[in-house]
Amino acid sequence: MRALLTDALRTLAPPRTDRHGPLPPLMLLLTVATGVVDAVSYLGLGHVFVANMTGNVVFLGFALAGASGLSATASLVSLAAFLTGALCGGRLAGRTADHRGRLLALTACVQTALTAGAAVTAALADGAGARYALIVLLGLGMGLQNAVARRLAVPDLTTTVLTLTLTGLASDSAPAGGTAPRPGRRILSALAMLLGGLAGAVLVLHGRTATALALAALLLLGTALAAHRLSAAHGPDAPWAAPAA
Repeated sequence: MRALLTDALRTLAPPRTDRHGPLPPLMLLLTVATGVVDAVSYLGLGHVFVANMTGNVVFLGFALAGASGLSATASLVSLAAFLTGALCGGRLAGRTADHRGRLLALTACVQTALTAGAAVTAALADGAGARYALIVLLGLGMGLQNAVARRLAVPDLTTTVLTLTLTGLASDSAPAGGTAPRPGRRILSALAMLLGGLAGAVLVLHGRTATALALAALLLLGTALAAHRLSAAHGPDAPWAAPAA
């Protein structure tokens, strides 16, 4: 238990010697935002995911088999938007790979604009056109985030997928014969996604989809501002800013 709590504290408030510097708590903020966005997409946009492509591909198969309540078109649009966002994220990472803090700040800034645009769309428009506009805007943002999180390479903080994190939590545990690395971080990652999903679901189920998206945009904006400020404060030669090995 002590090791778990110590690791959780180091994730929330990393020591100066941490290889990833201030990135872990910022990645947790992105994870909360992902939970909010997935709640909006699944509960408010007709059972489609914009961040979890594993679920989306499965939903596409269900829809093609004729399952009710699912749309093959919505799943395909989401996949296309996500892949486009991931492509842009890869290009962005290639141009800003020398400083992980600036990369995160720029990515979160673009995501803020996309998510804020989705919030405005949800508040002012309705119908199929608005639904697909939201899927595209959110899918682009989540694809961008996923690609950049992959390039940032902070262990156990992918921000959009928990399968490997939870697998590691169990398979690397002491009962499984492992050394149980980063147990606190892994649990915090799961809790961050849970918190985001809970907050997003409460808002969507009470007819406040635009408010849920505004919340996600605020989380992303906070991440962007914090990453920018920390990058400027620590300077371009900060050890944590260098690309992960």
